[in-house]
Amino acid sequence: MTRTLAMSLAALAALSCTAAASAQPLVRMEIVDRDSGRWLEQHPQRRDTWVAGMPGHRYAVRLTNTSGERVLVVLSVDGVNAVTGQTADPSQAGYVLAPWQSTEIGGWRKSHHEVAQFVFTALPDSYAARTGRPDNVGTIGIAAFRERGGWTPPSLPSPPIARGTAPAKSRSAAPASEAADALSTVPQRIGTGHGQREWSPAGQTTFQRASRPDQVTQLRYDSPRALAARGILPRDMPWSQRGRPQAFPGGFVADPPRGWR
Repeated sequence: MTRTLAMSLAALAALSCTAAASAQPLVRMEIVDRDSGRWLEQHPQRRDTWVAGMPGHRYAVRLTNTSGERVLVVLSVDGVNAVTGQTADPSQAGYVLAPWQSTEIGGWRKSHHEVAQFVFTALPDSYAARTGRPDNVGTIGIAAFRERGGWTPPSLPSPPIARGTAPAKSRSAAPASEAADALSTVPQRIGTGHGQREWSPAGQTTFQRASRPDQVTQLRYDSPRALAARGILPRDMPWSQRGRPQAFPGGFVADPPRGWR
């Protein structure tokens, strides 16, 4: 049997004592804004699920193994494998998560010791665009594999494909055809840049993956303004007020400057 080379995360596990519910995906994927400390809300829209990324902010992909067995997760950002830099394919190298492990992947893997930070940036400055692969910018996806010979769930007609954490549902009040037109005509605004390097240790291990992924999940992202233009976010969100004069900007009365009467 061919052994698949995979990355084993070192000293980054957060163990959970709660067994995963059967309805949960094998691996849960969430996006964390590292500059604001906020988990980005996921917005189902038709067949996709979107998150709003603030340009210039660093982010991390949080992966949680909801099972009691090891799993291999191939991480794709903008259609590029986040470990190898290849155009992403489920057959490639990925991260191995221990049972119940939860960890955050904060960048493009540069070595066993460093990553280049994921950062929301203008589309032309994204790593994918700068390496001649702009077609899939705006996507973050995982392919999760169980270990060959390990426990497998009862057989189903075909493995499920998860596109988000909730059923797709349009939030736009416009007719379906108008909503589809809005989604197709708004250009992608941001991508994921190749940010500063940071310490992120990882080891190496072997993993005999199953013949096909148990789960394939994709999120799409864009700037808040682009999501508002698509009808996914309301146009009166707090971010839309930035840079505009406000009658009530908040705060309290400060002491006057010294010498003022």
